[in-house]
Amino acid sequence: MVVQHNMTAANANRMLGTTSSAQAKSAEKLSSGYKINRAGDDAAGLKISEKMRSQIRGLNKASDNAQDGISLIQTAEGALNESHSILQRMNELAVQGANDTNQSIDRDAINQELEALTDELDRISQTTQFNKQNLLDGNFKDKKLQVGANANQNIEISIDAMNADSLGLGKEMVTQGGTTPIAVKYDGISYKYDANTTAAKNKELAIGSFKAQISKKVVSAAFTAQYDNTTGSIYYKATIDGKEKRFADATKAKKAYLDDQKAKASAAITNDFQKYVQTSTTAGTTGTQGEVRYGARVDDYESANKTITKVQDAINTVSTQRSALGALQNRLEHTVANLDNVSENTQSAESRIRDTDMASEMVDYSKNNILAQAGQSMLAQANQSTQGVLSLLQ
Repeated sequence: MVVQHNMTAANANRMLGTTSSAQAKSAEKLSSGYKINRAGDDAAGLKISEKMRSQIRGLNKASDNAQDGISLIQTAEGALNESHSILQRMNELAVQGANDTNQSIDRDAINQELEALTDELDRISQTTQFNKQNLLDGNFKDKKLQVGANANQNIEISIDAMNADSLGLGKEMVTQGGTTPIAVKYDGISYKYDANTTAAKNKELAIGSFKAQISKKVVSAAFTAQYDNTTGSIYYKATIDGKEKRFADATKAKKAYLDDQKAKASAAITNDFQKYVQTSTTAGTTGTQGEVRYGARVDDYESANKTITKVQDAINTVSTQRSALGALQNRLEHTVANLDNVSENTQSAESRIRDTDMASEMVDYSKNNILAQAGQSMLAQANQSTQGVLSLLQ
C-alpha cells in the first residue's frame, strides 16, 4: 500500500481529461453546426472547403452579374421596340407621301411629322441608359459580363449606334450652294471679275483691260517687210477683218491690226458678255450654320421613294440588333441556370466536408457525456482507495 503514487486515480484522471476534451469538441460542433471549426479539426478538409466556398460565392455573384446583363439587354431592347414603332410609322408616312394626289401643303405636313419622328429616334439613342451608361449611342462596345467565378470567364456584349445617322435617316446642317463669277476670258487673255460691282461695270472694265493687253501683246517687229516682185516695192501686211491688207510701214500695219483686234474684242464682250464670264460652282457643304436638311422627306415622288427605301433599311438594321440582343438574352438565361446548378452542387459538396452530422455527433456527445460521468465516479473511487492506510495507523 502506497500513498505517494495513486496510479488508479492518475489513470482515471487521464481518461477523464481525454473524455472531457472530446466532449468539449462535440459540444462545439453541435453548437456551431460545423465539424471543422479550426484547421486542427481537419487541415485538408479546411483547405478544400475554403476553396469551394470561394467558388460558391463567386458563382452566386456571377449569377447576379448575368441577371444584370439580362436587365441591361431588356432595357436596350425595350427602347429599340419603340424605335421600331417609330420607323413603322415613318414607313407608313413615306408611302402616303409618295402618292402624287398630295399637294405641296400635304407633303409639308408629312415632312413635319417625319422630322419630329427623326428627332425622337435621336433622343431615344442619346437618353437610353442602364446604370448611367448610354446603350444606344454607339459607345457601348466590347463590354464584358463576368459570368464565372474564375478570371476571364466572361461574355462580351456590344450594341451598335441606333441614332438617325446610323440608321441612314440623319439630318445635317447645309449651307446653300451657287455659282460665283471669277474671271472674264477672251482669246487667251483674261480679266479678274470684281464681284463687288455690277455686271455692266465689269463689262466696261473687261473691255478696257483687253484693249490694253492686246496693245502690249502686239509689237511692230511682228510685222516683217514683204517684197512685191511684180512692182518691186516693199510693203507690210496685216490681216484686217479676215482680209490681208498692205501698208507702207510696220507702224501703220500694227495700228490697223490693233484697231481691228480691239474692235473685235469690244464687240464680243459687249454683245455676248456672259459667254466669256468664267464661274466657280459652290456646292452645299456641311457646317454649323445653314439650313437643316433631314434624311427622310417626301417633297416629291422621287424623294418619297428614296425615303421608303431608307426607312425599310433602317427597320432591317434595328431588327438585326434586336435579334442579336434577344439571342444574347437567351444565352444569359441559360448561363444563370447553369451557374445556379453548379453553385448548388458545389454547396452540397462543401456541406458534406464542413457541416456537422448532428445525429452522428449527438451519439458521440452522449457517449462522451456518459464516459465523463463514469470517469468522475471512478476518480472519486480511486481517491478513496488510499483511505485504508489510515486503519493501519490506528
